[in-house]
Amino acid sequence: MTLFEQLGNVGSEVGRAIRARDQGRDQFEGAFIRALDLLDLTLSDPRWYGHRGREIARAREVTCDFLVGDNEYGSTGESLDAWFRAYAMAARRGR
Repeated sequence: MTLFEQLGNVGSEVGRAIRARDQGRDQFEGAFIRALDLLDLTLSDPRWYGHRGREIARAREVTCDFLVGDNEYGSTGESLDAWFRAYAMAARRGR
């Protein structure tokens, strides 16, 4: 998969985790773990070493900070969704 496709898929799980957490649903943990698994798999891909890898690692850090941390970065569900959605849209356009 392309980086756009991979991060678009991560964004789907992050969105599910955000909605489940906000609604107090039991599905939060599963969606959160799947999002982390997908981010970790993306990080382990040697194609993304370097500056792209650093951006992916930061996305993981910010996602964890928002969903289970103290939200030191001041993220919102909308800001995370917008960041990941940009990748999903690029994947649809075939970039």
